[in-house]
Amino acid sequence: MEYLVTMTTHVPDGTPDQAVDDVRAREAAHSRELAAAGHLLRLWRPPLRPGEWRSLGLFAAADGGQLEEVLATMPLRVWRTDEVTPLAPHPTDPALPAGNAGTEFLTTFIISVPEGTPAQAVDDTEAREARRAKELAGQGHLLRLWRLPGRSRALGLWNAGNPAEMQAILKSLPMDPWMTVETTQLSRHPSDPATIIP
Repeated sequence: MEYLVTMTTHVPDGTPDQAVDDVRAREAAHSRELAAAGHLLRLWRPPLRPGEWRSLGLFAAADGGQLEEVLATMPLRVWRTDEVTPLAPHPTDPALPAGNAGTEFLTTFIISVPEGTPAQAVDDTEAREARRAKELAGQGHLLRLWRLPGRSRALGLWNAGNPAEMQAILKSLPMDPWMTVETTQLSRHPSDPATIIP
């Protein structure tokens, strides 16, 4: 099973810089070990406010208990809080590797079909959405797609040249009129397995 983990670190005031550097170095080395073991799949940095230290990680584990065991082994955990979101397979997930060019984005979709919409219209729109997702995956834009907990919610990992192109891609989705989308632009994390594991 895959999980998205929001990791927020708060270093206690007065902690010597050398101690912080040491923990960060051990965290980077351990991240490589977790990636090699197949537990850490990706790492990103979301937009941060001044002084904020936060990362997003895509992890794989048999269940929530194993994930907690994995997270507990990470050196930064002594200063970190983790928010875990379980991810379920999506039928149109292309499961593509990280793109080499462009910028990655995470999108959270909430689908709200208007009341009274005929079932056939919903089925047709969903079929067109699946075809469009396949086209976008073929173009290297849609990398991953998961179901989120709750009704009619999904998480997408995308690759686009810039935020304007990302918005144009989202507007091209047949279900766009029924969707509320939250988009997060990501930047590379130095310990991202996509860049440290060949």
